Amino acid sequence: MKYFFLTDGWQIGRVWEPQGLWDVQAWRRSPVITHTCLYILEGSEKLWLYQVEEIVVMVEVKPSHPNPESTIGQVTLKRLMSAEDVLTYLSTNPSITAIQIDKTYPSSGLQR
Repeated sequence: MKYFFLTDGWQIGRVWEPQGLWDVQAWRRSPVITHTCLYILEGSEKLWLYQVEEIVVMVEVKPSHPNPESTIGQVTLKRLMSAEDVLTYLSTNPSITAIQIDKTYPSSGLQR
């Protein structure tokens, strides 16, 4: 499995696999992307941990409610993290002010 952190208020857009853009017709399913119940606080930002299946190589993310004055419209995450990368990030990043588990969030829910 691979992982990435996504800022609260952002959503997942397009997904890529090794042959290109994820094709639901060819795969006969959507990619497996799971919103976990773990999040971190970096300053005032809440970053949720997402889990994606191994075949995914890139994920596009974008604001849920874009601000017309903002210069950021979408971002493509090209470097997804391994479980070891996540643990290293959590244990060595001094800007993380808290690591939380939201027990009210259904960890089995898929976000696609």
